[in-house]
Amino acid sequence: MKILITGATGGLGSKVINLLKNKTEVENLAVLVRDEKNELANQYISDGIEVKIGDYSNLESLINAFKGIDVLYFVSGGDDGMRAKLHKNVVDAAKVAGVKHILYTSGVRKDESATAPLASLMDSHIQTENFIIASGISYTILRHNLYAEVIEMMIGDKSQLLKTKTIYLPAANGLTCFVPKKDFAEAEVNILLNPSSYANKILEFNGSEQITFSEIAEKVTEIMKQPIQYISPNIIEFKNTLNKFGLPNHVIEILSTFSLAIANGEFDQQSNDLETVLGRKSTSLFEYLVETYK
Repeated sequence: MKILITGATGGLGSKVINLLKNKTEVENLAVLVRDEKNELANQYISDGIEVKIGDYSNLESLINAFKGIDVLYFVSGGDDGMRAKLHKNVVDAAKVAGVKHILYTSGVRKDESATAPLASLMDSHIQTENFIIASGISYTILRHNLYAEVIEMMIGDKSQLLKTKTIYLPAANGLTCFVPKKDFAEAEVNILLNPSSYANKILEFNGSEQITFSEIAEKVTEIMKQPIQYISPNIIEFKNTLNKFGLPNHVIEILSTFSLAIANGEFDQQSNDLETVLGRKSTSLFEYLVETYK
């Protein structure tokens, strides 16, 4: 069984590859990269892993890369406006090339309306899920909750928090079930090595804990031994404040969008599919925060 990993030079794909190397022969593995000169791509070649060159925007390159592949690990990628079109290329190429099973990294959601905070992102996920199901290829759709790694992006690193002593986000008391990338990777490797057991299933991968940013502030206070407060302003005040500090507009929009989605309950999910596939609870968020802020 030949497995190809897309997004292999990214944070999630690289973790998947590193785990797979210890669980199957390297001859069973291939990776898709856009730039063969990439440092990680060269490392994969040194490890004996087949490196294939392809781009989601180039259908022909994908068809060539997917030839001889049985299982495709399909990591979502591309700008919101183009993502669905790029993803359709991946699915179309997989069908032409004879791929037998697709694992797709989608996203959890509750509100699929056009007015939802994450509407454009989730619309591309919904379209891609539909492309995959309509393709006739066996699939496992993996709806991810938020990476635990985005916490640092949203609240700042240790030095920033020591300066501001404040977590400032319009996320209200919204709950999120954060998951470290290493847990996603471990679970998804389990599926990649036994795809038939998960054929034509949609799994919702949530962390075992539901947590607010107010509770994160309490945990970071304990870890850093400095009082960290949580302030949740209204969205207009939030954007104005960040503008005054000179943050780029695209950063402000990302923080605003995900904060509003959290406040809206988009990431407060109940499914324990991740625990089932892992055979354990997900990594403790306190443990993750200790690694990040100690």
